[in-house]
Amino acid sequence: MSRLRKTLFPVLIITVASAVYALGFVWCYAPNGIAFGGVTGVGQLINYLIPALPVGATVIVLNIPLFVLGWRLIGGRLLVSSLYAMFISSLFIDVLTPLREWEPMDPMLACIFGGVLMGLSLGLVFQQGATTGGTDLLARLLKLKLAWLPMGKLLMGIDLAVILAVAVTFRTLYAALYGLVALYISTIVMDGVLYGMDTAKVAYIISDRNKEISDVLVKDLDRGVTILHGQGAYTGTEKNVLMCAFKQREIAAIKEAVKGIDPAAFVIVCDAHEVLGEGFRDYKKDDL
Repeated sequence: MSRLRKTLFPVLIITVASAVYALGFVWCYAPNGIAFGGVTGVGQLINYLIPALPVGATVIVLNIPLFVLGWRLIGGRLLVSSLYAMFISSLFIDVLTPLREWEPMDPMLACIFGGVLMGLSLGLVFQQGATTGGTDLLARLLKLKLAWLPMGKLLMGIDLAVILAVAVTFRTLYAALYGLVALYISTIVMDGVLYGMDTAKVAYIISDRNKEISDVLVKDLDRGVTILHGQGAYTGTEKNVLMCAFKQREIAAIKEAVKGIDPAAFVIVCDAHEVLGEGFRDYKKDDL
């Protein structure tokens, strides 16, 4: 049962995310003529020129060569999950499109909500080790070589050319401008889903009662503490600096513990992203 749950849960997440992806496209992008990036944008363009060709079916056909190209580089498991995500998201687009009359809304609202829905859905799909095909798959392949670039930024760069092409076809600059706004929002949301969930804090603590503070942090709050050796630039006095990584929700308890022992303690709290190790996230090969 445990193994079955581990298999079915990612499929469920991908299915829900694909439905959200399709909803964002048919509700926010298509009715408002907002340029959409990626292969779905190309499908949008072809559908505009040849209305008889559904966007979803066109996307599936266009993705075939990309999946063939990616077979060796990303492996069978990721490819299968990506095939499923691509197929089900394309199917949802063709199912939702005739379901009702999707009326245009205020273009800026469409950009905001469309970008949020797209970023949320793509982030969830990427979290499960899949893509929705097209430029998402291309970005995933590029990530293997450009590991230092966030997925959202990679995808944004690839999608820009498609957005411009769609805008030229629609013969309006506004389609491209609104498309860029939506793309920027989706990039922020996607990176937030992929990396923001791992946001933690790091505290640097300078105090004359370091031993008591470190004992409380380690024994009472179950947080690891590293002792750094420092020196005051003005006084030249040698001092130990405590470094402690912790989850966002623990910040109040950490500050209360430190200030309860030494009200004069000097505390610096910084944001930390992608903290790997015990008590945080495990490292995985080819991680996003």
